[in-house]
This record gives sequence, structure tokens and C-alpha cells, in this order.
Amino acid sequence: MCVGFPGKIVDIDGDGDFGVVDIGGTRRQVVLMLIDEELNLGDYVLVHAGFAIHKIDEDLAKEKLDMLGELVGSEIH
Repeated sequence: MCVGFPGKIVDIDGDGDFGVVDIGGTRRQVVLMLIDEELNLGDYVLVHAGFAIHKIDEDLAKEKLDMLGELVGSEIH
């Protein structure tokens, strides 16, 4: 089973191959090369093992972050 976390893109390098995502206040560098559609600052992606694997809409991302917050007993945004 894999666990993916929704993250908001806050930085993209000049080539668009790497970026930084914010996942509940924690920022991580991720590989963006697996996603075959245009990514922009503010977009949400599903992140697994350091790779952005799927672009998702903001409503779904917030729903998943709320669910994760319930699991760990704190608010994640």
C-alpha cells in the first residue's frame, strides 16, 4: 500500500522538473517530472516518496488534509 499526501506547490525550479510543496506547514522538495500537465504555483499535487504523482483540485486536497488531521488529532492546512 502506498500513502500519498496532498501538497500545495509553493516553488518550481526554472526547468519545472523539481518544486517545493507545502504539506500541512511542512515544506519538501519533490520531483515534478512524472506529471504530464502544466503545473503552477498554488496547484495541489499528490506526493509519494518524494515524487508528485498526480495533480488534484484544491477541494479534494483540503478534504484529504482534513481527513489526515482527524487521524493524527490535529488540524492540517
